[in-house]
Amino acid sequence: MQNHINRRKHDRFTLSPMYSRVTMRMLDQDEFHFEGHAYDISESGLKFEMDRPVEVGSNVMLRIDLPLDIHGLPPTGSKNRYIEVLARIAWLDEEDIEVGPAKMAAEFLRFVHFGDKERLIATFCTGRYMRAA
Repeated sequence: MQNHINRRKHDRFTLSPMYSRVTMRMLDQDEFHFEGHAYDISESGLKFEMDRPVEVGSNVMLRIDLPLDIHGLPPTGSKNRYIEVLARIAWLDEEDIEVGPAKMAAEFLRFVHFGDKERLIATFCTGRYMRAA
């Protein structure tokens, strides 16, 4: 029997991939050309999938759509529904690369816009989201 130690600093929250769009660009690009979906998120990272795998250790820019509120409106405190983060690809599930989208995880290095981290945390303090296992 293996003993798994949880090294995470922050709770992760489960998202509905169908409604949790993530777009990505490489740092040498200006446009967010790659699109995928998030599975879970915390204030320090994200598990997501994209059609294109990214090498572990690569730094990327992620734009993450925050869920709409119960009235169908973007989260309060900003006109944008999304947050942007500079992130490092922490792992890549290489088993599924040949048969479908690549599942990856990214560690957040820096929030791009002032207030984005607080908006992210406030979104998950509403009680509408389950903690991921």
